[in-house]
Amino acid sequence: MKPLEHIKILDLTHMLSGPYATQLLADLGAETIKVEPPGQGEGTRRLLEHDAAHSIDGMGAYFLTLGRNKQSICIDLKSDSGLALFYDLVKQVDVVVYNFRAGVAEKLRIDHGHLQELNPRIVTCSITGFGESGRNKGALSFDLVAQATGGGMSITGSEEQPLRSGIPIGDLGGGLMGAIGILSALESRHVSGKGQHIDISMQDAQLSMLNYMATMYFLSGKQPPASGNSHFVHVPYDSFKTKDGHIIVAIITDGLWERFVGIMGLKHLDTEENRGQPGRWKNRQSIMVEVSQLLATEDNQVWLDRLQKDGIPCAPVNTFASALSDPHVLDRGMVVEVQHPHGQVVKQVGNPIKLSDYPHETYQSPPLLGQNTDAVLTRLLGLDEDTLSGLRCRGVIQ
Repeated sequence: MKPLEHIKILDLTHMLSGPYATQLLADLGAETIKVEPPGQGEGTRRLLEHDAAHSIDGMGAYFLTLGRNKQSICIDLKSDSGLALFYDLVKQVDVVVYNFRAGVAEKLRIDHGHLQELNPRIVTCSITGFGESGRNKGALSFDLVAQATGGGMSITGSEEQPLRSGIPIGDLGGGLMGAIGILSALESRHVSGKGQHIDISMQDAQLSMLNYMATMYFLSGKQPPASGNSHFVHVPYDSFKTKDGHIIVAIITDGLWERFVGIMGLKHLDTEENRGQPGRWKNRQSIMVEVSQLLATEDNQVWLDRLQKDGIPCAPVNTFASALSDPHVLDRGMVVEVQHPHGQVVKQVGNPIKLSDYPHETYQSPPLLGQNTDAVLTRLLGLDEDTLSGLRCRGVIQ
């Protein structure tokens, strides 16, 4: 039995932040029922649908991944009959998740205030760009907005060109915090017997990730520099070009420095001044030049073998191909196979949460639009075929 099999979720999310939160919970066993609008379904279904290299039978990589382990029902929530069906479902589930703009859930009458009257144990979660309070609560946000407003982008890249993270951490950070918030509210419900609402701001999530660096700023009042791949304290700590790729080296203690210069044949750099971090930082330019020039003379593996043998923190800068074929990654079950509803199998990344009582993970096909409408409404609400047929004819369900 998966750890969350006793939990039922109504998933009204779209795009990335919300679907990622519910994907994590679905992977852990929560019965996750996507509630999609009739017609085209939620927006993520349409992404890459016509890109032959990144889709299967019109289902793009976004939905192939974010839709796995979920069910799909189509209900027109803008109709009175559809809203009534949704309300009946709320009485049977534990969690409702959405990532509409602030205020949309209230307009649709599916916010926590409305839903707790139907089910006092209901947990609701909203993931928005700026949260549901504060002066910017209604502002539109996407991943890039979250990264820019969260502060982290100012120290990524260079002073001349701030860069976003290549991974959409604005969206994914919001999804992670949403999943944590939902699990926290469910745990609290064991004690209180009542559900509650979780208000996740993507900007808040980015600010949280500043962590100790924010404290450093409050202490000093100084903006940390944008230092590319280097560190604002440690030297050498960076990526370096070799003959056939790039590696990173991370020297963070005086002891590592002493071993490093010995292994690399750079003992002339092991001066009294450089044996302490302040001296290495002072002389960082000359140190980096010599280390860079030397590392460029051999292939990645030559340096990795030499440095790792003596416990120097280093690693290759993996491409997708090398990361996703790494034997250790495969040992950890982080590459899995998921079947498209029509039968074709696609590889994806697995769930990073490894539980000792559940060593055998399973992954179900992402659903076709409305694939589970009849089954879910019959099982949870007891609707018969005549009732379902009538609802379909009126466009309430699909």
